[in-house]
Amino acid sequence: MVDCSSAPGLLPFEQAMAEMLAAIEPVTETEHVPLVQALDRILSQNIISPLNVPPHNNSAMDGYAFAITSFKEKSSLVLAGRSMAGEPFQGECLSGQCIRIMTGAKMPLGCDTVEMQENCDVLDNRISFLEPRKGGDNVRCAGEDIGRGQHVFEQGRKLSSIDLGILASLGVPRVEVFRQLTVALISTGDELKKPGAELCEGDIYESNSFALAGILEKMNIKVINFGVIADDLQLIKNAFEQADQQADAVISSGGVSVGDADYTKDVLEQLGDIGFWKIAMKPGKPFAFGQLKNSVFFGLPGNPVSAMVTAHVLAIPALLKMQNCKNEKPVTMMVKTKTQLKKSPGRMDFQRGIYSTNENGEMVVQSTGSQGSGILTSLATANCYIILPSCQGKVAAGEMVKVQLFDHYIS
Repeated sequence: MVDCSSAPGLLPFEQAMAEMLAAIEPVTETEHVPLVQALDRILSQNIISPLNVPPHNNSAMDGYAFAITSFKEKSSLVLAGRSMAGEPFQGECLSGQCIRIMTGAKMPLGCDTVEMQENCDVLDNRISFLEPRKGGDNVRCAGEDIGRGQHVFEQGRKLSSIDLGILASLGVPRVEVFRQLTVALISTGDELKKPGAELCEGDIYESNSFALAGILEKMNIKVINFGVIADDLQLIKNAFEQADQQADAVISSGGVSVGDADYTKDVLEQLGDIGFWKIAMKPGKPFAFGQLKNSVFFGLPGNPVSAMVTAHVLAIPALLKMQNCKNEKPVTMMVKTKTQLKKSPGRMDFQRGIYSTNENGEMVVQSTGSQGSGILTSLATANCYIILPSCQGKVAAGEMVKVQLFDHYIS
């Protein structure tokens, strides 16, 4: 390992992340939405259960309910009625009796045990059991899943589909959530053309806004796409002014490097405050973050891989904080690399990798191959980043490396 903290003139990745998150203010406005519209919304209040789930003792099997004391005293029990889901048995099951019961049905008064029907013999109106029983078998107790007064979800939770099912089981028809964010997308570059347009010499198809919009939509964020803006200082300034008036955050791609036609950084300096520009990371060194009058901005590099990696590892955590989301964190682990990894000290490297399980059951990772900032397929074939610290040099096959698993935003 080489002892180094950063490349000269570049902000260390960890410092950039800390400064950016410290500058982010979460939204405070809330709204009530029906449960059917609450998927991926962020809770703005704690959820405390108003009832037990399940609300009563019920059967986990189709079979026969009885008191264990009756079973110990009798070789067979008399069938005295039935308890169906939604149609419980009325009355009390007496000693020597049993009740036919279906899965989910309320346990009758006087019963504490259920035997599945496969282990019962039925002769006329008498039920006998094929093997010894234990008290409490096949019974789901009231409050077994959630108890009355229990804290179920904390403020800041992004609601999953399972969460919606849990809220429904509590009888909750509507939830209070933080309002949705709105993010404006701006792509700059004379060479960029929309898919479907004819390419002239030197042109390329614009792809960043499509990938970014997909990421934002998965975050349940409203997207305003300003499309491709030509490399013209006034046009770019106009786009940023309009975006600032309409959005909570502005994400641009391109124009933050040091070329003669890279105007985005100049516009940002005119309209707001650049918190930092240029990070000691690879890919994505020319990443900018700062404040406009009404919004924050993230200036992404133009190269597709650089844009996606910086959006994923920098912009997404910032936007999650803006949303008040507290339950989504990157999953990282240390695994063995199957392949040699090229690296020079100076910048934190987010190489694209594929983690898997080898023949010995060990988690391993390998590079996707060429790591060029224009090779977007390196992200499409990957399922993780191989994160190599700034002071790291090349890595030999067999060494342990840190990986960050892809989440659903980018996969």
